Amino acid sequence: MLLPRLYPILSTDALEQAGLHFEHTAEAMLEAGVRIIQLRHKGHWGHRLFDQAKWLNQLCLAAGIEFVINDRADIARMLGAALHIGQDDLLPADARKVLGPDLILGYSTHNEAQMTRAQSEPIDYLVLGPIFGTASKANPDPVVGLSELARLRPLTPKPLVAIGGITLDNAPSVIAAGADSVAIISGLLSDPNQIRHTTEQWLKTLNSLPPRS
Repeated sequence: MLLPRLYPILSTDALEQAGLHFEHTAEAMLEAGVRIIQLRHKGHWGHRLFDQAKWLNQLCLAAGIEFVINDRADIARMLGAALHIGQDDLLPADARKVLGPDLILGYSTHNEAQMTRAQSEPIDYLVLGPIFGTASKANPDPVVGLSELARLRPLTPKPLVAIGGITLDNAPSVIAAGADSVAIISGLLSDPNQIRHTTEQWLKTLNSLPPRS
């Protein structure tokens, strides 16, 4: 698969902290031109959140945008959406059994050992991070850094998403170090009144970079 350079993560925790409306924020990102978007929710999935996920999934389907559900293989299967899982979620082989053979499955890794093990898993892309220090997780894994990203990149032929502490200023160096895509959470929410404009800035910056060699 070919991943877009910008991989926005719509985190319900980040939206709540910023006082942002779920639907308005999602629409602004889609209108800006994103080609993939992940819904991340770490708490209980009630009927309201499920309705929001269905709504966003329909928008993405209509626009040809890849919609990704974080953690919940059952909900991804119900919606026909992609799934992203981490080291503490279902094992990729078990998640694949729930998803079936056709839906996209992504997997988070944080070090060489995890990336190496992931090569035998039935996944479509990998995430590596945190590349830099991040406040998006309460208990983040050790920082990977650019040099380690560059060293680990040859371990996988799969598309690789970098995450953690990435800004507009350092994103070009992350792509240059070997990432195909950068996952962004709070970096898109820095100005609650300018979500679309901020997302457009990210897209312009990332899409102007030369192809990864």
